[in-house]
Amino acid sequence: MNLSPPGTVHVVVPDDIDDATLPSGGNAYDRQLLAGLAALGWTVREHQVPAGAPLRPVLDELPDGALTLVDGLLAPGVPVDRVRRLHLVVLAHMVFGVPGEREVMTAADAVLTTSEWCARHIHETYGVPATAAPPGVDPAPVTPPSATGSRLLCVAAVLPHKGQDVLADALSALPGGGWGCLCVGSLEREPAFAGEVRRAAPAGMRFAGPLVGADLDAAYADADLLVLPSRADSYGMVVTEALARGIPVLTTTAQGLPDTLGRAPDGTRPGMLVPPGDPAALAAALRRWLSEPSARDALRTSALLRRTALTGWSRTATLASDVLSTVAMRESTSR
Repeated sequence: MNLSPPGTVHVVVPDDIDDATLPSGGNAYDRQLLAGLAALGWTVREHQVPAGAPLRPVLDELPDGALTLVDGLLAPGVPVDRVRRLHLVVLAHMVFGVPGEREVMTAADAVLTTSEWCARHIHETYGVPATAAPPGVDPAPVTPPSATGSRLLCVAAVLPHKGQDVLADALSALPGGGWGCLCVGSLEREPAFAGEVRRAAPAGMRFAGPLVGADLDAAYADADLLVLPSRADSYGMVVTEALARGIPVLTTTAQGLPDTLGRAPDGTRPGMLVPPGDPAALAAALRRWLSEPSARDALRTSALLRRTALTGWSRTATLASDVLSTVAMRESTSR
């Protein structure tokens, strides 16, 4: 649609958006989106708020009619009696089902989501229409494969819904010595769970903690297969980050992950899908990957094709900009 941005947007985001010790897909999305909106001509006024902190003081400082985009992690804290004073758009990364979420999404002028799955889920759960602006992905060099496909990589904070315990069980069922798995992601978000996973991890499953920038690029450059064993994931940005490098993906059928994995232009899958929470199915897929060179070659060919169809962050920003512009113009013409 490419509507012209009308001016200023106030954006309320978590205060850990730039915390390199706690990287997350949600924070990376927010930062990329804000940069993209600014590049499109918006004047972006950023307001950082701790998760769980009251939003009323921040919102009360905004002028009447201010176009305001609130991250969905913070949105349940928006006082509904303040929504109509502003022109509010909720940016939903996920549906949490917490008190206040339904009321805010219902009262908002628009709901923007980070995946088509999340948009469908919000409509099914709350009866609220939503528009998806899926994450983009930066171009990246192709990672050359190893002869054995033995370099496994998991990129996700170590949390129950990311399923590293399932991965530990699956890897424990494989013969040792023929593979190595590097797990990249914070161990501090839920330390008790991370401790359990590390105690259950077989030899060969290593934990690097969070990596960003060149260090994360180096991890992708030394990987044959991305493994994301999530029990829940509305999008899974690391899937497209791997595909941008021509790396096939083994992930689950949870929520938005099949959409994110997608298909190559020739209709093939650039990876494998298994049921969430099923270590036996995950182990079987890993055995196939490690033992069948022809299967690895086919998946890699598909991943290289899928790489050519990925879109960048400018597309994400344009989709979000159109939603914001529509709200701003609708409100201005109704005065």
